[in-house]
Amino acid sequence: MGFGIFDLRLVMFCRLDGEAHKIDKSRVRLAVYPTDEVKVKIQMQMQIKIQRWFFSLLIIGALFVGGCGSSPAANSTPTPNPASGESISLSPSPSPSPSAAVAASSQFSNLPRLQGKATVVMTVKGTPITIELDGTNAPITAGNFVDLVQKGVYDGLVFHRVVREPQPFVVQGGDPQGKDPKFPASRLGTGGFIDPKTSTERRIPLEIKAKDAPSPTYSQTLEQAGIAQKPVLMHTRGAVAMARSQSPDSASSQFYFTLTDVPFLDGSYAVFGYVKQGMDVIDRIQAGDRIEKATVTQGLENFKAVN
Repeated sequence: MGFGIFDLRLVMFCRLDGEAHKIDKSRVRLAVYPTDEVKVKIQMQMQIKIQRWFFSLLIIGALFVGGCGSSPAANSTPTPNPASGESISLSPSPSPSPSAAVAASSQFSNLPRLQGKATVVMTVKGTPITIELDGTNAPITAGNFVDLVQKGVYDGLVFHRVVREPQPFVVQGGDPQGKDPKFPASRLGTGGFIDPKTSTERRIPLEIKAKDAPSPTYSQTLEQAGIAQKPVLMHTRGAVAMARSQSPDSASSQFYFTLTDVPFLDGSYAVFGYVKQGMDVIDRIQAGDRIEKATVTQGLENFKAVN
């Protein structure tokens, strides 16, 4: 069994194990005959890499499909089950011009905004979780969250999705349908906030600000917009972001906490804040646990509601 040049580190490992080797001077390559122990180690390393690759694909598919599906009343197409692992790809769109970005921002002028920072304290199992919202870099997304907190939308809602295996990922909640204890758990993840003024589901645009950009990109992922820079707000452990379905502008009230760094979500989902205290509480949340109360404790003066 021969190894090429790219296997030099593996060859050196085998040499340290005392295996015989030979040098083909004409090609300057090493050939080894690994022991059974080495073969097992190689197989295990390959299996781990394959599992990680498959898990990443599975998670991306689950977020697109079941992250925050439209309510059945608003969309006749049922939201696929995120447990299926089915993935939905997004078609690339042309890069927006600066004038188009301004127009997109103006288009959503009827939505609440946060112009600066605010703090929300969320109580779960009698213990507070302190969240700092960043309205400077995500004004619409953070403003929507503050507005829903002020309206009491999150009080009593259930965390319907908790993913910790095969590795930590997210804790997700915010489906208003979860306030009803009799609502089927299998259908949670399909609802959003119904605005009493319009009797329709309020949806907000995908809003991601790239580093060094003057304003956020709206209604597109950074990749779709042709932007190579990383976002200002990234999916590090403790990030708070909006869940959505395939459509970029489908987020409503569902959100998630990241349990670890999840860089492959950067630029595709809108982060709007970070947990400052209480990650130990989030680490213990189980599917079915409820948000007892959510309250804005600081920064309400930065909030601009819709009249």
